[in-house]
Amino acid sequence: MAGEDRRPRRPLYLEPDAMESHSASQPDPAETAAAAHQAALTVVTAGREDADGATRERLLRLVDELGLDTLAQLWADRPARSLPGALWRLYVLREWAQRQAGEAAREYARGMSVAHVDHVIAGIAEPPGVAEVRELADRILRGVFDGDLAVALERAAAFCRVVATGRAHEDEGDLPSASAMVTTAEDLEACARLWRSGRLD
Repeated sequence: MAGEDRRPRRPLYLEPDAMESHSASQPDPAETAAAAHQAALTVVTAGREDADGATRERLLRLVDELGLDTLAQLWADRPARSLPGALWRLYVLREWAQRQAGEAAREYARGMSVAHVDHVIAGIAEPPGVAEVRELADRILRGVFDGDLAVALERAAAFCRVVATGRAHEDEGDLPSASAMVTTAEDLEACARLWRSGRLD
């Protein structure tokens, strides 16, 4: 994602603000792009057509099964404002919230008192502790499959904005990282608008 400093402060596979720099070179860009977009459409369609919820739960934990590096090879290079780009950001956001829930909860709690509207849109239970952050990340990703995809994207964007506010207001605020989170939020909001207009592919 955008930002003046793309160097991750923590392991790359856990940092939402390092997603843009985590990419793999592919021999045939056109085929790679087509495969990425088809895979993203297949994931969303399979989840939304699942009758008993088993497929949705498996897709929720796709990173656990495949590993984030596998998804990175498929989706990390795709435009931020595309279906695979949006899914990549949602999966990385969930992974970060699950693996570094303490950090996410701290930054969110710090930001929620300033970013009131985004806090309401995100819809996290209060007070936002480790369990609440993990549950919100799961509910946002589930919303891709069992709800309105645009709403899921907007909730993820709101979560990013609150976290960005928290980062910026820390004693030693990480402004490049906060700015990158805001860029993520803007991209997710743009994807929500594209989905509603039938132009997110």
